[in-house]
Amino acid sequence: MHDELAFTPALELARRIRAKELSPVELVTAYLERIEALDPQINSYITVAADQALAAAADAAEAVGGDELPPLHGIPIGIKDLIDTAGIRTTCATAAWRERVPAVDAAVVAKLRAAGCVILGKHNTPEFAGGTFTEPLAYGACRNPWNLQYSPGGSSGGSGAATAAGLCALALGSDDGGSIRIPSGWGGLVGIKPTRGRVSAAPEPSALYYTPGPMAHTVADAAAMLDAISGYVVGDAFWAPDPARPFLQEVGADPGRLRIAFTTAGADGVPIAPGNAAAVHATAQVLARLGHDVFEVDDWPGRGMFPDDRALGLHAVYGVRFAALTDHGEMPPADTLEPGQQMLTMIGRDVKATDLFYASYLEGKSARQIVAAFFDRWDVLLTPVIASQPTTIGEIQADPAKALGLLQSIQFTGQFSQTGQPAIAVPADVDGDGLPVGVQLVGRPADEATLIRVASQLEVAQPWAGRHPALGGATT
Repeated sequence: MHDELAFTPALELARRIRAKELSPVELVTAYLERIEALDPQINSYITVAADQALAAAADAAEAVGGDELPPLHGIPIGIKDLIDTAGIRTTCATAAWRERVPAVDAAVVAKLRAAGCVILGKHNTPEFAGGTFTEPLAYGACRNPWNLQYSPGGSSGGSGAATAAGLCALALGSDDGGSIRIPSGWGGLVGIKPTRGRVSAAPEPSALYYTPGPMAHTVADAAAMLDAISGYVVGDAFWAPDPARPFLQEVGADPGRLRIAFTTAGADGVPIAPGNAAAVHATAQVLARLGHDVFEVDDWPGRGMFPDDRALGLHAVYGVRFAALTDHGEMPPADTLEPGQQMLTMIGRDVKATDLFYASYLEGKSARQIVAAFFDRWDVLLTPVIASQPTTIGEIQADPAKALGLLQSIQFTGQFSQTGQPAIAVPADVDGDGLPVGVQLVGRPADEATLIRVASQLEVAQPWAGRHPALGGATT
């Protein structure tokens, strides 16, 4: 598959399909051939659903020329292997579910099929998405295509790596602490964590932090995918108000003159990688040149650990979840999980109910402070995506103590999973090792529109989408 086609924006591919300049079968076949040739080095897919993808592509080809086509008709997409896909193996990267094939799509997958997408397969993730690096023992480490010695991040690491390497046109990730934004930042991608309730978790219960979201090469592609997956599903406990118009229409729209705060001030004792801080400062200068009022702040209220380290750390909160779900059969037995997840489960069993309640109580107070006190004064906050540079493959497995340091460095993403605000990661620079560096834009609740407008301004001012990795770390 020629690189030009592999990295052509999804909306342009959809235009060519509608114009009969490109067949969905030709496109899907080309992606499958590229996956076969390149993914053994990256390991971004746990399952490649070639037969299903070719059958869906053939159906898409027959529909061309008929009734009005959905916006992403024939577009090849990969799905994080945490999210159920009917008829396609969904393992959640755990050995015990190696043969698990759901009978029903998650609501978000059903919406993508309705939008015309063709599912190529399922992307690698940490076991049950439990980490910010993607090295499940049962399925092998996923590597960053910009430099194969490094991690693509997590937990949507396979989705980020596959998209960055041109092994799918779009990817569906999920985020409950930074799991879309971190791989997007480390992969040179646009990744959106939607407002809480914008995208349904159905058929699973609505989750306070968890949200599916798009990962793409361009702001327009991410916005179009967000349009496709948004919307209330009956039974959702949270839902966001409908946008004033489709998010795709916000791309290129004038955001007006905004008050934008930026910071590289992390929690005490958490160093910020120099390249990450430099990318924020450089982006702030670009935003000022674009006419916004841009100010550096160091007193933003989200500088603590997520959810609130006065009560419980994030690892303990996840531990409670793992303990509850394994004990009641919603996950495989704890003794079948990887050592790291078993440790989380043991930690969770020791957490007192009163401590968990107090953590939730403090979290709610700080969330209100962030939203009401800070975003009453500012339209947008600009931060690093993550404090640290990418870890090398095997680094965390060799020294599990480093996992805590990596967890602490997600403070810029985790805070806004806590508050439920929308956030978008956009490419900004390349560091000294040739790895992408992203920045994060955070907006008011339900205001993805402003973030998409600003991100599209940045995309024009500092073009990135034409850059992509060559395996081994060189860029082309």
